[in-house]
Amino acid sequence: MALTGLENNDLKLIIFGGKGGVGKTSCAIATALALSENFKTLLISTDPAHSVSDCLEQKIGFRVVKVDGTANLFAIEVVADEALSGFIREHQAELKKLLETSTNLDNDDIEEMMTLSIPGIDEVMSFKTIIDFMEEGQYDKYVVDTAPTGHALRLISSPRLLDEWIKVAARMRWKYRYMITSFSGSYQQDDVDVFLLGLKKTVKRIETILRDNNRCEFIPVCIPEAMAILETGRLLAELGTSGIVSRQIIVNNVMTSQGCDFCMKRKNAQMPYLHDISNKFENLSRIEVPVFPEEIKGLDALDKLRMCLFFNCQSKTFDN
Repeated sequence: MALTGLENNDLKLIIFGGKGGVGKTSCAIATALALSENFKTLLISTDPAHSVSDCLEQKIGFRVVKVDGTANLFAIEVVADEALSGFIREHQAELKKLLETSTNLDNDDIEEMMTLSIPGIDEVMSFKTIIDFMEEGQYDKYVVDTAPTGHALRLISSPRLLDEWIKVAARMRWKYRYMITSFSGSYQQDDVDVFLLGLKKTVKRIETILRDNNRCEFIPVCIPEAMAILETGRLLAELGTSGIVSRQIIVNNVMTSQGCDFCMKRKNAQMPYLHDISNKFENLSRIEVPVFPEEIKGLDALDKLRMCLFFNCQSKTFDN
């Protein structure tokens, strides 16, 4: 079978996830290449390892660049620390005022607090960056290459984490508001309240997009090996609890050649795992990608992968 439904105009966000080493990055890039033929597409890497640059053989980095050799494909590798620094610079006044009016910290303590990271903030900032791009509306499709499963799940759960932070901040502000009202008889909404309300709206927008199966699709990538199958099962179960449904799964590195004794043994060894994938994920359309004889790097190799993903290429093309 081949990937389907991704050219639907309503579908905006396509997220790839799975165990480390299963080929998420190459599948995400090949998909973005295919979509860029008809849509202006932005490829976003949230993986701290950032292998998009290596796979494309082009320096990407934390700014949007046009992918060489394409007409409508652009890419960016999100650096969470830089995204957080930019967020703090943009909202420094509101964050300082929040701490000044809601804690007993002095100026030195506040300055130190502003330089500290927050557990889980990497994923929050990564997803906020994605949503910011989507709200700017400069692209038709947004394809996201995530880090291995744990990071992907934290990315998906980042709206809940940010929402909890907002609730804590709001409770802190409530005490301040109560004090002001007690002394002056009224309370006037200020820039901190506007800031927190804006963050709350961001959380709502993220959750709305993730749970809208017409606008968002999560595509797991797996290989015919026991550990990968188990991890994919856990990933899909976690996605289900977040209300995110997957419709199709890519099974990568499938041995199709029978041209040598090694190939036959490898193919036979994979058969039980392929049956296991078929049974465990029977509700998903399955796209099998054959083992490539060479490393998938550069546009030529990625174009071959694109053909496999979207046109169910004949496996004999890649036989040794």
